[in-house]
Amino acid sequence: MRDADTIRREMRRARRALDRDTVEKLSRSIVKNVEELPEYRQARTVMIYRAVQGEVSLELLRGKVFAYPLCTGAGEMCALLPEGEGAWKKGAFGIPEPVRELSREIAPEEIDLVLCPCTAFDAGCRRLGMGGGYYDRFLPRCTRAKFVAVAYEFQRAEVLEAQSWDVPMDAVVTEERVYRRKEI
Repeated sequence: MRDADTIRREMRRARRALDRDTVEKLSRSIVKNVEELPEYRQARTVMIYRAVQGEVSLELLRGKVFAYPLCTGAGEMCALLPEGEGAWKKGAFGIPEPVRELSREIAPEEIDLVLCPCTAFDAGCRRLGMGGGYYDRFLPRCTRAKFVAVAYEFQRAEVLEAQSWDVPMDAVVTEERVYRRKEI
């Protein structure tokens, strides 16, 4: 089995190699699949992210209150509701993030659905993030939320080894299908 760092490197390289038209086309299909999820339809407040380096773009999602992550320290983040386009700046790792003073903080327990980026996933809905643990630390605080990773089908790994701190996803949505976690 390949180690997590090797998988991360390979998948990030493949994602960055996508041209803009391909990202837009695949992202449209993924957004359509997300909008058909019961978890999305029933949600009022959804935490999403701004895409970078070929990640799935969620900009076409509509009809919900959208909160965004803000990295607040090593491995820590909060959820903010930006109050206008001027409420954005380039933050850590070059990721666009809301300006805290121009945003409203959303309590984690108010979030109904978290759409998570990932570098890889497997059919068991295990998610491999960027390696900083931000989402794995934040998600347990979202006590009423469902967790769904969004990714391209090529990001599916055969099997990812889960660590004790990894938060499993309820589902993973790609341009081709929706993977559901099997309850054991």
